[in-house]
Amino acid sequence: MEWISENKERLDKFLCRQFPDVSRAKVAQHIQSGAVRVDGSIASKAGFQIKEGNVIQCEAIAETERHPLEPIAMDLDVRYEDSDLLVVNKPRGLAVHPANSMTGATLVHGLLAREHGLSEMAGSFRPGIVHRLDKETTGLLIVAKNDRSHAALSELIHNRLVQRRYVAVIHGELPNKRFTVDAPLGRDPRDPLKRAVVALGKPARTHVKELKRLPEGLLVGCRLESGRTHQIRVHLAHFGWPVIGDDLYAPPKLRPGPMQLHAASLQFTHPLKDQLISICAEPPEDFFGREFVTAEVVNGWE
Repeated sequence: MEWISENKERLDKFLCRQFPDVSRAKVAQHIQSGAVRVDGSIASKAGFQIKEGNVIQCEAIAETERHPLEPIAMDLDVRYEDSDLLVVNKPRGLAVHPANSMTGATLVHGLLAREHGLSEMAGSFRPGIVHRLDKETTGLLIVAKNDRSHAALSELIHNRLVQRRYVAVIHGELPNKRFTVDAPLGRDPRDPLKRAVVALGKPARTHVKELKRLPEGLLVGCRLESGRTHQIRVHLAHFGWPVIGDDLYAPPKLRPGPMQLHAASLQFTHPLKDQLISICAEPPEDFFGREFVTAEVVNGWE
């Protein structure tokens, strides 16, 4: 396929318009594979700036195989369950739902193997999923069993009535014992696979509290007011306090080992039963300072 550009813009942005049904991440991977040429030369960077009159040649982007959503029996750690919803403690390394860039079993596959229904509001490849956690983030996640509970839970999250508290072990020193990061987030203009603090991004607020100095780093608590993709990871890394083990946003020397980010606490009023749900889950064995993460510590600050 071949086109002549009419404006100056990023190569990945141009190709995304030509392939509207292909994700931006997959377009970036296609470019990086060497399958795109500009004026006869391979352009292998998604952020390559094309100019008016450039000839862009691109090999066809292969269709992504659809992920088979077959039930896979899993020993899920369910911390709360009733006829409308459940709260699961997600382990490290388990993706929440299938994606174009990821194959293999996900939490959704495990949920399908359980003897109850799942909501369908999030689409055919995200049954029951009301909100999500990154693959390497551990901790608590709400799952809706029917569309009625899904709609009500989504409304609670939208109105910031679900209190989500995380613990993380970070590198560096904080400016204060408690503070709020208020910085808009959007796609990183230099890397479509990442998020960044950008002027025209979506509003994002993270409340941070220092909890304990450890030999490996600083244990902090983070309370989300919004819930953007990679929010805690980006907010902390942007200001110089990367999460240890974060292979996307931490500097190379801090990337080895398990990511030290855990969704430790959920508090919300059951949307259909007017009942307070308060759950705290201990971090996994490979989380630094896990013995200091208790419900009193995690929930003991506003």
